[in-house]
Amino acid sequence: MTAETIFEYFPNLSDIQKKQFVLLEELYKDWNQKINVVSRKDIEELYLRHVLHSLGIAKIQEFRDGSKILDVGTGGGFPGIPLAILYPNVHFTLVDSIGKKIKVVNEVAEGLGLLNVTSVNSRVEEISGQFDFIVSRAVAAMPTFVHWIKGKIKKESLHQRKNGILYLKGGDLSEELKAYRTAQIFDLTNYFDYDFFETKKVVYLPLKFKG
Repeated sequence: MTAETIFEYFPNLSDIQKKQFVLLEELYKDWNQKINVVSRKDIEELYLRHVLHSLGIAKIQEFRDGSKILDVGTGGGFPGIPLAILYPNVHFTLVDSIGKKIKVVNEVAEGLGLLNVTSVNSRVEEISGQFDFIVSRAVAAMPTFVHWIKGKIKKESLHQRKNGILYLKGGDLSEELKAYRTAQIFDLTNYFDYDFFETKKVVYLPLKFKG
């Protein structure tokens, strides 16, 4: 898969955004040789396994200008970096406890000229501030994740959908989500025509503000 596939699924990209998505592969391949944050197999399928997967969140929820998104356990910058390209007027805070991963995030964001990304080398519990949505790619079971991000959801919502978590997960989630009756599960096979997405989902969990 190439960046062209991204353009097909997201046809309204500006020329700048298209250039950024094309440049993404070169930057990740270069930095991955210095600091290994993506497996060899995954780096060869970067647009499928990382970029398009990350953008699955955007098929479920569009982010309005001025909103704030927290990406927890971002690793090398997923889903935060692809979403930051897609939404240049939305601010993304990417957090990871592993310093070398945040170094890659910084270098890639700088290489792409992204001005809407802040990266933090920290545990999420130590992050201050509140956000419209919190995104992540399966860094922990939902009960653990909800505990980590306690108090980080903004009270006022800019979107029709209530503020909360947008979580990229795979497999059978019935046991993990049985305590969360308000959770909604979206199958990414409804949006992307690739076998890779057969078990891939976005879980939306609205969360109440707790001051």
